[in-house]
Amino acid sequence: MGRGRVELKRIENKINRQVTFSKRRNGLLKKAYELSVLCDAEVALIVFSNRGKLYEFGSSGTTMTLERYQQCCFTPQPQHNFPERQTQNWSQEVIKLKAKYEAMERTQRHLLGEDLGPLNLKELQNLEKQLEGVLALARQRKTQIMMEQMEDLRKKERQLGELNKQLKNKLDAQAQSLKTIQGLWGSSTRAESSDFGLHLSHPNPMECEHEPVLQIGYQHYVEADGSSVPKSMAGETNFIHGWVI
Repeated sequence: MGRGRVELKRIENKINRQVTFSKRRNGLLKKAYELSVLCDAEVALIVFSNRGKLYEFGSSGTTMTLERYQQCCFTPQPQHNFPERQTQNWSQEVIKLKAKYEAMERTQRHLLGEDLGPLNLKELQNLEKQLEGVLALARQRKTQIMMEQMEDLRKKERQLGELNKQLKNKLDAQAQSLKTIQGLWGSSTRAESSDFGLHLSHPNPMECEHEPVLQIGYQHYVEADGSSVPKSMAGETNFIHGWVI
């Protein structure tokens, strides 16, 4: 008596479903192994259970087989009629770029507030969100630039304040030196003026007594009382003859 055909649908009984999975999984792995050995084929098999458990088989290693599969699928294969196909690819690329350019132009016009008639409510809301985001970024950047400029101005202010302080200290030192020099000069001038006035107001009495007196012509000599100088000598002293002149 032969076995009947099994209907292909999900087994509702959990136990029967688990038993069927275990049997057919082992059979599938056995068939993959036999195929790789008998036909010298590179076979890779990956199975995940409903609980997420992994079962795999790879005749040359599952990873190597997957890498080979990716290279085969994503690497363009050599084709015939290359110039014609390349021209078609270029035409398609031009069409795509043209459509992209038109979409970008349309988006730019919408951002500038133009051609808003064909847009529906949802598109207008999306456009509003985009504008709000762009405006927030612009304000943030503006605030950052203003803060940087303010910091630079504060640095320049501090530098100028230090320079002003240094110049003020130099001016104070020069003014103090000038005052000192003026004080010394004034004291020396006052001392010289006092000495000069003393010489003018008080002449030396000894110089006055011994200062010679020149008498020209006849002078009558009057003998002082008690003087022991003879009259002949007094006349000779006080009289100079005219022929000498």
